Amino acid sequence: MDYEATTIIQKELGPDEDLLWAGRPKQGIVFRSEDIFFIPFSLLWGGFAIFWEVMAIRAVLAGMKKGELEVIILPIFGIPFVIMGLYLIFGRFFIDAMRRKNTFYGLTNKRVIIVSGLFGRKVDSLNIDGITELSFAEKSGGYGSITFGRTDKLSSSYTASAWPGAKNSIPMFELIPNAKDVYYQIRSLQGNAG
Repeated sequence: MDYEATTIIQKELGPDEDLLWAGRPKQGIVFRSEDIFFIPFSLLWGGFAIFWEVMAIRAVLAGMKKGELEVIILPIFGIPFVIMGLYLIFGRFFIDAMRRKNTFYGLTNKRVIIVSGLFGRKVDSLNIDGITELSFAEKSGGYGSITFGRTDKLSSSYTASAWPGAKNSIPMFELIPNAKDVYYQIRSLQGNAG
């Protein structure tokens, strides 16, 4: 068990709960399968926005020489698009890494606990016997994700929260090591509860 995750999750335990497992998501920059499509889109978006901004600044400089100050609006209009483009190209990976750095998971004899928060602290808790749907997906190296609830391709297509403040509405243990073992532990607890 991860020592830091164990310390954080133990603070959330009730008097009659036993901590069976504690962990956290894979740390650092993570590339996902949907990035095959998202990276080219972000490069096109960001590239066009930067090209627009450079051309707008050149137009302003040329206009200033001629005394035309109305072209000053062009670079101002492009700034939000450049910022969004840079976020899509680079920033989203760092935000995702920070989000996972502040996320901790726990499994007790009674519930699943998720402690997370980029700028605050949020605790989600699910009773083991209340989990009606459970799915498991394994990646290379034993890392995998366990989703607690119904998933569909559209809502779960990008779990990295590509936009700041975006929330994945389906609770999950995302990119945890030895995910298969944790999945079987949860299934065993569900079998004992039923």
